[in-house]
Amino acid sequence: MTWYEAADKAELTEFGPVRGLAVTGHGEPEGAEYGTAVQALFSVAGPLLGIAAGAGRGFPMPPLEGRWWVEDDRPPLEVPRAEWHWHLFLRLPDEIEPHWVEQAVQAASGDCPAARRVQLVTFTEGRCVQIMHHGPFEDEPRSLALMYELMEREGLVPSGLHHEIYLSDLRTTAPGDLRTILRQPVRPAA
Repeated sequence: MTWYEAADKAELTEFGPVRGLAVTGHGEPEGAEYGTAVQALFSVAGPLLGIAAGAGRGFPMPPLEGRWWVEDDRPPLEVPRAEWHWHLFLRLPDEIEPHWVEQAVQAASGDCPAARRVQLVTFTEGRCVQIMHHGPFEDEPRSLALMYELMEREGLVPSGLHHEIYLSDLRTTAPGDLRTILRQPVRPAA
């Protein structure tokens, strides 16, 4: 199983450490802070692609990812979207040098001051339940229910941030044609 693959039914998988560009923020996905964070990530990724290509280690632009949480006792989908927290992420190949990221942040900061918020981070999700969600984001509860059914059958509970990988270009893809990997780190219930 690779990072950017998931089945159309809920499945168990496991992932080791990954590294990439990240920005942390708070607010609804359609909000101004979210838009600024997305712009900052891609503003840094552009020069980084050029630096890597110049060093003979070019790579394609990775898809946007989001790791989401709420600081509330209610179920996440009952919390107003303006109260959601997130880490936006662009995964990088392992051979990317940390000083290249610093150079890319400097290059992007002139036109995009928010680029200074972009950091190089590493995280490990470990064991996960995931599914490929097809369709608009509003329909995600249907796919999430399938994931939670598998967790219950396997005696697992969430253990980490809800993770989404946006495989479709939101600017050009109709909502019904969107493809999003939904991933949830898990641990044994007891």
